Amino acid sequence: MSKKSKKQVQEDLESDPLLETFSKAQNFYDRRKSAVIGGIVAVILIVGGGVAYYYYASAQEEEAQQLMSDATTAYLNSDYERALTGSDADFTVGFRQIINNYPRTDAANLARYYAAVCEYNLGNVQQAVSYMEEYDIPDGILGVGPISFHAVVTADAGNYEEAAELYVKAAEWDENDSTTPYNYLEAAQVYHDAGNTEAAEKYARVVVDQYGDSNQADEAERLLGTLAMSN
Repeated sequence: MSKKSKKQVQEDLESDPLLETFSKAQNFYDRRKSAVIGGIVAVILIVGGGVAYYYYASAQEEEAQQLMSDATTAYLNSDYERALTGSDADFTVGFRQIINNYPRTDAANLARYYAAVCEYNLGNVQQAVSYMEEYDIPDGILGVGPISFHAVVTADAGNYEEAAELYVKAAEWDENDSTTPYNYLEAAQVYHDAGNTEAAEKYARVVVDQYGDSNQADEAERLLGTLAMSN
């Protein structure tokens, strides 16, 4: 399949080939419904629609992945506004357009995470939270960082209890001797900021008792001392 130019892909954002495919199928049915058995036509439409959707989804993923290149380059260059919105002059689109026009693709899901980081760096904390709430977290260690970042932006939005819960989620998403004690300690500190001393003590104690050799153990000990003095 020939590769579309960026201008062509941008123009395609205004059309929906899936709807066009089903429209043609419906017209076929309307013109011939008196000459064929309805049940057979229904099967044809279902099978044809399934095949059409498969090719549609594959094409959508390929186009979205192509569009990610320029947006990601801008992101890596810390040009967060361009990464989000693209450039009309260069016929590039940003993460926002990819999310809006290819919402079910893997590329759009990754774009949500990048868009959240861009919005956060631009000072738009609530928009960053919204993107992270829509982000589909990958399994295993790759999901830990995004969950932890979701906790950061949630805390910055002033929702400390929710942020602490996200840190606990990050700690337990892929348990290991590196990210787990770090996120448990962050959870303890944010619970402390929220005034939930019981939860703060619980997770600080987990770090000390279960991850005593970690870099976070000494800080957890200090937090436990602070909590003991405040009781």
